[in-house]
Amino acid sequence: MNDDPKPTSERHVPVLKDRCINLLAPGFEAARLRGETPIAIDATLGMGGHSEAMLERFPDLHLIGIDRDEEALALAGERLAPFASRTDLVHAVYDEIADVLEDLGVAQVHGILMDLGVSSLQLDERERGFAYSFDAPLDMRMDISRGQTAADVVNNYSEEDLVRIIRKWGEEKFAGRIANRIVAARTVKPFATTGELVEQIRSVVPAAAAKSGGHPAKRTFQALRIEVNEELDVLERAVPAAVAATALGGRIVVMSYHSLEDKIVKSVFQAGSKSSAPLGFPVELEEHKAFLKTLTKGTEVPTAVEIAENPRAASARLRAVERIRARREA
Repeated sequence: MNDDPKPTSERHVPVLKDRCINLLAPGFEAARLRGETPIAIDATLGMGGHSEAMLERFPDLHLIGIDRDEEALALAGERLAPFASRTDLVHAVYDEIADVLEDLGVAQVHGILMDLGVSSLQLDERERGFAYSFDAPLDMRMDISRGQTAADVVNNYSEEDLVRIIRKWGEEKFAGRIANRIVAARTVKPFATTGELVEQIRSVVPAAAAKSGGHPAKRTFQALRIEVNEELDVLERAVPAAVAATALGGRIVVMSYHSLEDKIVKSVFQAGSKSSAPLGFPVELEEHKAFLKTLTKGTEVPTAVEIAENPRAASARLRAVERIRARREA
């Protein structure tokens, strides 16, 4: 635990803040032109940096902040206290957007922001066990009130399942060696801390690979974090849910931090921005027309200046779309 934690605003530098807000702004303007109060969802609230910036810039905006991490919600609540009359902060996972809106009596929103992956809070709080750079309990849960921990995974999964998740979620070419070593080590003593796991990974990843590919435990920790929090399963449900919740003229901005996340976002956005008419179909019916418009050319990345100011932004990849047509639901 930090003995003297910094103010939340100093602990969290929002990634691509201005670009995100500028992309969302026309959606809020579209709501105003229809005489509606602009509503935004920060689906991954974290410590509230993006939300604070939106609420400051748009005095008429109502913001719904969602996070599965109760500690993050509490910190964001303190940061956003001056805007309490214009915010609803909800403890939920971001694939539950439809349920959150139903509970709040909100039909549709005009902007949705998703800043994926692990938050600054989770990385900085040592006892959460997300970081491989210092020893801590092997937890990695974004919501510490429920679910299995990373220790449960490494101590209980079969070797085959460990190979599968480390290779698939971590894109780790030494997954077989690492899984084999984990299984051998846990028969002597179950894993309890991140340091114990890092030590075993170091023992089987060649030094040359670590030099070229970064910390030897980086990809395994990513895999465990994704498995523990079901991150990609959640994302596969969350992006379509965001599209369904967005009003005409509204916009969705998503920042991902590795190729597995970006692939899911890209797939949903591309499918919505193309005609679904069968090949060779003579007439494009209304229900076949694209209902999303792509706002970014491929993915946008932070500038060198932004990365220098916030090194955690280095791997960020941004995609954005606008809802241009109501889609007929099946």
